[in-house]
Amino acid sequence: MGEGRGLAADEGWQRLSRRMLLVHPVRTLWSMAFPLAIAFFGATRGDGANPWWIWVGIAGGVIALLAGVFTWFITRYRFTDEQLQLRTGLLSRRMLTAPLDRVRSVDIESSPVHRVLGLAKVKIGTGVDLSRIELDGLSQQQAADLRTYLLRRSQITRGGPDGLGAGEPAGSARGESGGPHAHEQGEGSTGPGAGTYPPSTVQMQPEVELARIDWSWLRFAPFSLSSLVVVAGAVGVLAQFGDELPIDQVEVAQDAWTWLAARAVLILAAAATVAVALGWVLLSTLSYVMTWWNLRVVREPNGNLRVTRGLLTTHSQTIERAKVRGVVMGEPFLLRFVKGAELSAIATGIGAGGSAKVLPPAPRQVVTQIGHELLEEAGPLTMSLTGHGPQARRRIHVRHLWTTLILTGLVAIPTYLIPWGWFELFPWWLPVAVLIVVGPLNLLLAESTWRNLGHGLTQAHLVVQTGTVIRTREALERAGIIGWVIHQGFFQRRRGLSDLSATTAAGAEVVVAPNIPLELAVSLAARATPGMLDDFLT
Repeated sequence: MGEGRGLAADEGWQRLSRRMLLVHPVRTLWSMAFPLAIAFFGATRGDGANPWWIWVGIAGGVIALLAGVFTWFITRYRFTDEQLQLRTGLLSRRMLTAPLDRVRSVDIESSPVHRVLGLAKVKIGTGVDLSRIELDGLSQQQAADLRTYLLRRSQITRGGPDGLGAGEPAGSARGESGGPHAHEQGEGSTGPGAGTYPPSTVQMQPEVELARIDWSWLRFAPFSLSSLVVVAGAVGVLAQFGDELPIDQVEVAQDAWTWLAARAVLILAAAATVAVALGWVLLSTLSYVMTWWNLRVVREPNGNLRVTRGLLTTHSQTIERAKVRGVVMGEPFLLRFVKGAELSAIATGIGAGGSAKVLPPAPRQVVTQIGHELLEEAGPLTMSLTGHGPQARRRIHVRHLWTTLILTGLVAIPTYLIPWGWFELFPWWLPVAVLIVVGPLNLLLAESTWRNLGHGLTQAHLVVQTGTVIRTREALERAGIIGWVIHQGFFQRRRGLSDLSATTAAGAEVVVAPNIPLELAVSLAARATPGMLDDFLT
């Protein structure tokens, strides 16, 4: 993604849809909602209204509206034969550029306001860095046509399945000279028009649907750890208002509360548990429906992967086939009990994180089936893995044992070593209780960590499995490995262990197999990428 200052000519520059004049002010007002709320409370506090604060709030609202409207006037874009250029800014003029032949991902997003107005936001990534160009204000048809055009042109330029050579411009294949900007100006010309790409040119064969949402999967929603975080946040918010409840103002409620608190502690605890459980189920189910509504995973005719989902805000993410380097199957602790899993694709050029969520919590059988479809190889997500041996097990257990001893010591020091007359912080039995509770728990965690640890190698992929609370299995394409790192800590050297890291340009840019025997690490790296380690082995 390039960035520059200004342009020599204004020819071909276009504005986004005029309907964005309704969107920008609302968005700007929402971003300023907090300071405007402060101004409102400042105006209404005390016995009488403060006119100065009222005028501040009004002025802030007017400025927000003007800024939102002005955003539309200072934002322009255009297509050249080789680039998409976006120009914005007033005092500090900025221009972002994206080479059309390096486009790797095109995502389409529509918020509820966008959908009411028939608009969409297009995010274009080139894979060079994490930044992406956003065209916020195309019609939905123009956004879909632009996505098809950009990905098809990028593939044709590199000699894709359409049969054109790498040096033949995509425009010449269709008789076009300027790409999507070659059309009349006006409201209907804020991007590629509906008739720019004949259907027979864009799709030569039907797309293949890999997966579609199955609402029986809702049973897995409460078992996602993210749902527990949502419920904990809701409980925290409600707790902030607990002191505001008018219990002390109603004598009957106060007496009832006193009776329950004194005589029915167990009933209160049970009621709280039921309330949290119900809240957990309801919130997790609602979040699942809103996020994954109308989910479709599609393999397009050119091989690209497209994932569409969303109830209020719709998302459509397209990833170029050549940039998908593997998958990650996640199995959180609770999901493993109900034989569920999640699936993400590892790819380059798709923004921060380098991964795209493909499937929500779903049956493990479905996740492995779709994962193998993406990998175009059967086995990486279901194969038996090679463990890392007894030395790895011993090291993992020792590390967890140290965690138990350190935590117990932190509690024991102020309990036993500080004179009782000076500082009484903990009861005498607390360190013993910590040791009894934390010790067995860490023992179970260590054993789980070791049992989940493993690696494997297929004809096309390196497979690594790690994790305790969240078990993950990563399948990385061997052709996408660009280097290896073998690291040995002081205690690892004593046991002949190492951490083997496969570096790649996709995903988090590294896949780590921890606590693997050194000889096994070198052998695995040599077999995964023949020839890469010849000089090192010599």
